[in-house]
Amino acid sequence: MTCSILTVLLLALGCADSVPALVRLPEPARASACSVEEALQRRRSCRSFSKQPVHLEHLSQILWAAQGITRADGRRTAPSAGALYPLEIYVVAGEVPGLPSGSYRYLPREHALLPTASTDLRADIAAAAVHQDWMVQAPVILAVAADYGRTTGKYKERGVRYVHIEVGLAAQNVCLQVEALGLGATIVGAFQDQEMKTLLGLPEEEEPLTLIPVGHPLTEEDREIEQD
Repeated sequence: MTCSILTVLLLALGCADSVPALVRLPEPARASACSVEEALQRRRSCRSFSKQPVHLEHLSQILWAAQGITRADGRRTAPSAGALYPLEIYVVAGEVPGLPSGSYRYLPREHALLPTASTDLRADIAAAAVHQDWMVQAPVILAVAADYGRTTGKYKERGVRYVHIEVGLAAQNVCLQVEALGLGATIVGAFQDQEMKTLLGLPEEEEPLTLIPVGHPLTEEDREIEQD
C-alpha cells in the first residue's frame, strides 16, 4: 500500500491525525571507489557487531541496493520475474542517528521509510529467530517479506520459485553493498514464521522470508576496549 492510498483511507475514516509521516532518505550514490570484484572478494558473513551505529546515509544506500528504483519506468536494482516485484523490505532500527528506534517499511518509489512501530524490536526479533541473541548487537535488522500472489497470479505455482530466486538476488545485493560500505551482515533464515509476521506487523498476504542484521564488524581492538 502506497502512502497516498493509506492517507486517503485514513482520511475517509476520519483518522487524518494518524497518518504517519514519511522519513525521507538521503539520495543514494550511484558510484563508489569499491569495485564489484572487491566486494565479492571481501564478502563474509558477520555475526559480531561493534557498538558503532549505522548512519542514515548508509541505511539509505543499502535499501536502494535491495529494491531501489533505477529507471523511470520503475525497474529496480534486483531483477523480478515479469517486473511484478513481490518483495517488501522492512527496517528494524535500533542505533541509527537521526532515525527513531522502531520499525519501518521501505517505499522504493519515494525512497522513504513509512513508520510501522515505535518500539525497538531487535530483542524480540532475535528471540523469534530461535534465540539468535547475537542479532541484538546489530544496529539495524532488515526483514524481507514477499506477497507471493503478485507473482503466482501470472506464473501460477512456478511463481513461488521465482519469488525465492528474487529474494536471493536482493539479499546478495544487500551483502555486496554492505561490504562496499565497510559494514558487515549475514543472512538469517531460521525463525518462527507466524511470530515474525506478527512482530513485523505484516499484512495477511505477506510472508517473511529472510532477515539481514547489519552493522560494523567487531574488531579485536573493539573487543579489547569492551573488556577494559
